[in-house]
Amino acid sequence: MELHVQAPPVPPSPRLPPRRAQARVSGWQRLRRATLVASAMLVAAALISYASAMLGASNSSLGIRSVEWLRDNGAAGLVTKVESIYYSLTAPSKGGAALRALPHVGRGAPSLNGVVAFERPPRIAPLTRPALPGEGLWHSTRVGAGPHAPVLVTTFRSDPAEYPRLVAGVAWIDTHRTLISLYPGRLEPAVELPTRGPMEVPAALRPRLLATFNSGFKLADSGGGFALRGHTYAPMSEGKATFVRYADGRVDIVAWHGGPSVGPDVVFARQNLPLIVDGGHLNPNLNDGPEWGATLGNAIQVWRSGIGVDSHGNLLYAAANYQTVHSLAAVLRHAGAVRAMELDINSYWTSFNSYGLSGAREPTKLLGEMERESSRYLTPDDRDFFAVYER
Repeated sequence: MELHVQAPPVPPSPRLPPRRAQARVSGWQRLRRATLVASAMLVAAALISYASAMLGASNSSLGIRSVEWLRDNGAAGLVTKVESIYYSLTAPSKGGAALRALPHVGRGAPSLNGVVAFERPPRIAPLTRPALPGEGLWHSTRVGAGPHAPVLVTTFRSDPAEYPRLVAGVAWIDTHRTLISLYPGRLEPAVELPTRGPMEVPAALRPRLLATFNSGFKLADSGGGFALRGHTYAPMSEGKATFVRYADGRVDIVAWHGGPSVGPDVVFARQNLPLIVDGGHLNPNLNDGPEWGATLGNAIQVWRSGIGVDSHGNLLYAAANYQTVHSLAAVLRHAGAVRAMELDINSYWTSFNSYGLSGAREPTKLLGEMERESSRYLTPDDRDFFAVYER
């Protein structure tokens, strides 16, 4: 009798996924890994860039440097939108109680009204009556200099009908008895220079120093040119507002029509947007937002500054809080400017300081509400700036 033993069943072989499916899975995994690696590399590069910017030499606050880094690294639109919302929410309300007194400005011997005031140059006519004591009258910035000081300052209510508490500060600079110099800062202008120089008022020149004030926008925002000592470092833009000094010491505010490079007779040329006053008239395009830069445009009420020239060739610097481009232009024209340009804006960048005594001693802000310290520009600064010296 035969015995038959049945072999155990052979388990089925595992089914392998089709090669095409395997390829899809492995391809997806590779793409995912590559994306993660690329993202990590981008984050690392951003962190290194940010750390480098924050650890570099600077006289700006950490918050300001962070905002500037965001602007320069692809987030300019976001920063501008946030700033616009903030300034819109903090804009002053129209109307309200009128001022009873203007802030103290300038220096001089005591008088019955507190400080000696002068009618030279002509008083800036108050925009409403009665005028406040000293409104529009000029005050010396130099102890003991009297009415013949080469730099005078004043204040007036810039829009008493709608914003009765807004005060504009104005400085008058006698260009026949002063010399103006432009100094590059540590970071601006962002151009290649053979040397950036002291980035502050040179110590050897401080005995003659009368005043210092801020320059214009970053060149990347304004699209303007920059020239120093007869050499053009950023091409001059046709028609742009230009603060220029010539070899003979003359200064002017002009719409540039001299080509992309300056000549050897130009000591400095600094551009910033179009003229806001020309021929004694406001630029008719002041309400055209895109023309006024890549930051806050024309209509946001914020600290703004500007520089103009009067009919005698003297300079007028003006600054005030809660200004639009239009209202700043109106301030400069009312002060006597026949041509004028906007300089920098925002509370952190707007500065005008005068010095009561020789050697840059007793520095004083044009308006006490200006954010930066009165000693700004006596140490290295991030931005380019102007200095006013006695001839």
